[in-house]
Amino acid sequence: MRMLLIDDHSLFRNGLKFLLSDLDAQLEFVEADGVHGFAPADQTSPVDLALLDLHLPGASGVDALSALRALLPDTTVVIVTGDEDPTLIRDCIDAGAAGFIPKSSTPQVLISALRLVLAGGTYLPPHVLGNGGPALMPNGRPTNGNGNGPQEAATPVDRLTGRQFDVLMLAIRGKSNKMIARELDLSEGTVKQHLSAAFRTLGVNNRTEAVFAAAELGLSGSR
Repeated sequence: MRMLLIDDHSLFRNGLKFLLSDLDAQLEFVEADGVHGFAPADQTSPVDLALLDLHLPGASGVDALSALRALLPDTTVVIVTGDEDPTLIRDCIDAGAAGFIPKSSTPQVLISALRLVLAGGTYLPPHVLGNGGPALMPNGRPTNGNGNGPQEAATPVDRLTGRQFDVLMLAIRGKSNKMIARELDLSEGTVKQHLSAAFRTLGVNNRTEAVFAAAELGLSGSR
């Protein structure tokens, strides 16, 4: 797996590389001190995951995220930054981030959050979730609150068809309708229909609300 680290502090990047050695024994790192310091044309292999700080020289904030998404449209992007403002977090999810990890998080939270993202889920810090954040089992299903087993009551997700679920998971990971259609071999019109049905089932109006709803349910990319 190739991971791109974008942070203007080399000490922090080195610390991340040390911590993330537990994530994948064969992890390969690419580094940059800003979004425009990374040139994808110079890279011979795709980047699987990018960790992006928002306080950078040049493009910063959500603009930095948008610029990186334009450069690497197929790469999963996770924000790792010192700002914990809920409005900023929502804006980043709206702009296609697959997770938001505050720099105040513990190393254990960082690793767990990235594993969730790599499994197809979206990580949000507990303070932006109404219930304080879900406890997750290894397969991404919600626990019963004490961490000992699955919830007995069915969630709205259980009412989704398999195809609705697949489309929803790709959407909340920041994929456009066109990319979802290509990946699942569907028409864009069919993708829109599946998304509309999934949103109604979850009781949400758009992708950003769906991301938050999925995080509250402890949902990742596996059923």
